[in-house]
Amino acid sequence: MESILQKQEANDYGEQFQNHLLEIYKLYVNTAEKISDRRQSANSFFLSVNTAIMAVIGYILGLTNGEATKGFYWWLILITLAGIIICYAWFRLIQSYKQMNLGKFSVIHNIEKLLPISPFIAEWKALGEGKDSKKYLLFTKVEQKVPWAFLLMHIVAFITAVIKVSGCKTLF
Repeated sequence: MESILQKQEANDYGEQFQNHLLEIYKLYVNTAEKISDRRQSANSFFLSVNTAIMAVIGYILGLTNGEATKGFYWWLILITLAGIIICYAWFRLIQSYKQMNLGKFSVIHNIEKLLPISPFIAEWKALGEGKDSKKYLLFTKVEQKVPWAFLLMHIVAFITAVIKVSGCKTLF
């Protein structure tokens, strides 16, 4: 990647090479921070949507048999299907952000090879390059569990709604 990254040698570029390199580095690190900010915003959005859906599901399931009609349960089926789709989209978005971050930090590491110090490379090595979960647990591994937890709750609610609509008393 270095050959793609560095188009000109320092001597050919001129005396502003290091200054321009540092400015480009700062701008690029800033883009990585913005990706992290967008990732956090996306997670907050999906967490809020799923929490709202679970509140509606809880309300419908909490209705007594006299108050709840099959119409409510049909809505519950639709809501839980929407929740399942949202959880899948959330999981895929987490994967996408992970891939973008890997690409960004690969470029940052290569830029650092041209700088006098390499703080991100040093940090990554100090953390065992993500290979030892006792030193560093990859955020994505933890983050991916949340959509799966909501997905499981939506599936349970979906099954419950299908049972209510079909008139069965239990699964067994």
